Amino acid sequence: MPAHFELLKTDSATAARRGRLRTLHGVIETPIFMPVGTQGTVKALTPAQVKEAGAQIILGNTYHLNLRPGSELVRELGGLHRFMGWDGPILTDSGGFQVFSLAKLRDIRDDGIAFSSHIDGAKLFLGPREVMTIQANLGSDIAMVIDECPPWPCTRDECARAVARSERWARECKQIATDNGFLAGGHHVFAIAQGSTFDDLRREAAESLAAMDFPGYAVGGVSVGEPEPEMLKQVGATTPFMPADKPRYTMGLGTPPQILKMIALGVDMFDCVHPTRIGRNGAAFTPDGVINLRNERYRTDAGPLVEGLDNYTCRHFSRAYLRHLVMANEILASTLLTLHNIHFYLDLMAQARAHLDAGDFASWSRAWIARYEAGEAQV
Repeated sequence: MPAHFELLKTDSATAARRGRLRTLHGVIETPIFMPVGTQGTVKALTPAQVKEAGAQIILGNTYHLNLRPGSELVRELGGLHRFMGWDGPILTDSGGFQVFSLAKLRDIRDDGIAFSSHIDGAKLFLGPREVMTIQANLGSDIAMVIDECPPWPCTRDECARAVARSERWARECKQIATDNGFLAGGHHVFAIAQGSTFDDLRREAAESLAAMDFPGYAVGGVSVGEPEPEMLKQVGATTPFMPADKPRYTMGLGTPPQILKMIALGVDMFDCVHPTRIGRNGAAFTPDGVINLRNERYRTDAGPLVEGLDNYTCRHFSRAYLRHLVMANEILASTLLTLHNIHFYLDLMAQARAHLDAGDFASWSRAWIARYEAGEAQV
């Protein structure tokens, strides 16, 4: 039986990789973008539309799904795949970042995180056992360990404590997943390397987690307020010390150029709410940057969002019509723009894979980024 992750090709000019990840619910070609379905839905889209857009895997969230409707209920109803009508792979975030973002509502302890629900203020707790139990209830193909995400900026001592605590929690998560048969059942557990802006702590975290032999690894604690050059520096300080024969995932970002830059740094998997969020707010991605359809210039524009892009929105509707929907506050605007934006990201990943296969990823990605950023500068 082949390994769960095959490294098919590496780029000669960058650290970019072409891979294949096997999960219980399907094979994923990497590099790949994962649409975010935080609460068991990719906002504004049906599962069929998400699949039509080219999604191979989606992301759900442990924190939100455990609060509402509850992981036990999801388990009783057949697991998250059946519950939400999605038959492909699902990765679930541990909820650590959501608790991090609730700074005024949580207390980080050595055994986990005590917090108050953002919904009703109920007192709750997430530790390694809770996080792995919830994700087992959900039936996640890929479950993330719980970690402590240090804020930016932070002191080196604060970051070192977060790295040490995250390492300890990761070890506990893997042991629990082993003991309850989660790993033996074909599910994967990914570790998360923290370290903020401290290169030595990034390396220490990556190397210590690599020694634990997880099925996959993530770069955590990026895009938490730091400028883009610093973010890319953090990713570049982490990936070289992750195992080459395991998938690498950067969590919660980014823009299309950022993703291409991170592919060049050796990252295989990405997720971000950006394409769905801006779609619901009347904006769309194009190769020349983001366009805001509220602008008057699109009122009579008969062209598609992107000429030749093969998705339902671009095949059937003009910018003028889409602007009309946005200005009239019609629900269909959110659906059509989200569908386009998700497809735009997934098509970009397909192009990246094709150019990795062809051996010209570096030159293609430089040209793609230059065009996009030049267009953004004109807005």
